[in-house]
Amino acid sequence: MIRKKDISQEEKDKIIDYQLRFQDVLISISTKYINSDLSNIDELIENSLKTIGEFVEADRSYIFSYNFTNNTTSNTYEWCANGIGAEIENLQNIPLDYITQWLEAHRKGEAFYVEDVSLLPDDGELGLRAILEPQGIQSLIAIPKIKNGELIGFIGFDSVRQLHKYSDNEKNILFVFANMLVNVMQRKEQEELIKQQEEKKEELLKYLSNQNEQLNDYAQMVSHDLKAPLINIHTLVTWFLDDHKQIINQKALTTLHEVLFNVEKMDFLIKGILEYSIVNKLESNDKQIDLNELVNAVIKLILVPENFTIKVQENLPKLFGNTWRFNQIFQNLIQNAVKYNDKEQGIIEVGFFDEKSHFKFFVKDNGKGIGAEYFEKIFKVFTKLENIDTSSGIGLSTVKKIVDFYNGEIWLESEKKIGTTFYFTIPKNL
Repeated sequence: MIRKKDISQEEKDKIIDYQLRFQDVLISISTKYINSDLSNIDELIENSLKTIGEFVEADRSYIFSYNFTNNTTSNTYEWCANGIGAEIENLQNIPLDYITQWLEAHRKGEAFYVEDVSLLPDDGELGLRAILEPQGIQSLIAIPKIKNGELIGFIGFDSVRQLHKYSDNEKNILFVFANMLVNVMQRKEQEELIKQQEEKKEELLKYLSNQNEQLNDYAQMVSHDLKAPLINIHTLVTWFLDDHKQIINQKALTTLHEVLFNVEKMDFLIKGILEYSIVNKLESNDKQIDLNELVNAVIKLILVPENFTIKVQENLPKLFGNTWRFNQIFQNLIQNAVKYNDKEQGIIEVGFFDEKSHFKFFVKDNGKGIGAEYFEKIFKVFTKLENIDTSSGIGLSTVKKIVDFYNGEIWLESEKKIGTTFYFTIPKNL
């Protein structure tokens, strides 16, 4: 070993300069790794092998991957200096039994370094010396690649034209380079995984979209097909009642009226299914909607009982959208506020808040209130809080579907025996 006092100042300066330049090379490679989109990672890695290989005056630099399932190792990347033959094709699926000393050092997280291959023991045609000498290798160093504590391969540097002695500082810097390579490969793997997940997500969304489309088409078809026989049943029963009202006894009359009631109930349910299924299928027909006019028209349509007071904020905004959709939102919310009110004097308030990016609307009542355990459930199709014959259990799910269509949100606040407030948002940039 050269003693510190034997090294001249000039030699010290050369060593320091070399180390600084080596670090600059690593910084340059690291910057490229960080700024690259990794779309061509092979070229990026090969260029970095060339840069490092030339700097340490190696004749060949390369990357191997370990396969501990098959107990082999294979050359995956290689750079060769001018006039140096490539070996990558000859170095595939090499049995690990051929490089036991090599592997032992890497398992310890250490570099495997041979300063002079000719000094290796002659251990037969399958020994390490027998593998290296035909490649013309005089010196080599192989740095382990470790990912998440697991040995996955190594990075090697061969000297063919002359012997090469690596200092401890050079070894340490080569370890840094190995870690950089592992990190960039890991980043590429993560990007590929994210890409695959996005593709799977896209496929799933397309599948679900197609399924929804088919279900909506099926719902419309079934609803239309059911409506015709229901109308016929209702008509026939009505005619029968009109023609035989003088001779029908009370028991039969009650039964027939019950039939009519259930037919009407079924018709109401079918109407709800149809409305739910066409939310996303309406032709645009979008226009500027005056919500004060729309809400007042809805209130007249509902025929609000005399013991109710409905207060509508006078300056509701004008929105660009589909009239039917907004009509469904306010009709279902106000109708529910009337239907589920047990007070002698029902009070309903309709208003909004002007937020930065959206309008936040509300429909507030002083009715029965809703338990917190139902806050999410009530927006699901066919969910009813009470077994009311005139309720289809589709109204609120239709409202949510319309709000979702406009990229808004809907939620409620409620207290039993006090009342309920439904909130929903609509973006301003429709």
